[in-house]
Amino acid sequence: MNDQLTALERDIGFLKSLAEEGRPATVIGGSILVAAGLTFGIASLAEWAVWTHRAPNFGPWTSLALWGASFVIFMVELAVILRRLAPHKSAGRANRTLSAAWTGAGYTIFALIACALIAAWRTGSDAPAMLIPAMILCVYGLCWTVAASAAGKSWVWAAAVGSYASAALVAVFCAGPAVYLIYALALVAVAILPGLALIRQSRPAQ
Repeated sequence: MNDQLTALERDIGFLKSLAEEGRPATVIGGSILVAAGLTFGIASLAEWAVWTHRAPNFGPWTSLALWGASFVIFMVELAVILRRLAPHKSAGRANRTLSAAWTGAGYTIFALIACALIAAWRTGSDAPAMLIPAMILCVYGLCWTVAASAAGKSWVWAAAVGSYASAALVAVFCAGPAVYLIYALALVAVAILPGLALIRQSRPAQ
């Protein structure tokens, strides 16, 4: 009898896990998106201000210092957020899939930026570097596409489509300072607002 009860409990637990894996999951980690959108959105606005003479320009190292500082600030924010989300990061297939996608996105963005800067240096042209914001938004679109498929939330498709559309718009204006203003607005649309939505939906989990 005890063996039968144990087997029954094991079967019930297995069926429960299947049910939890099969239903649409609440996606955590929206705070990371909000932090990234705010940090790099502010940096983009600052870059726009420098290019349009609304902020002081200290020479060719101004942009490097601005974006380098933003990267350091975001890494600190990321460490704090990941520590807070650690108990929940493995909860649910959707969160595991999305976590892997955004982790890969981070490495991909870093590699794309490095390649663009190397190409700009080797060719003596700013054109490759001008496309960095568009490339980043394309990576966002890829991750939102994965998120929409994994989480079972149809509204996430809007973020994916918005990312790709924003990438095209940024490419159109890549030759002038307006690109930084458009990029900042795009980050609001495809990072900050969706991130806030994820925070609201996953508040019990976070």
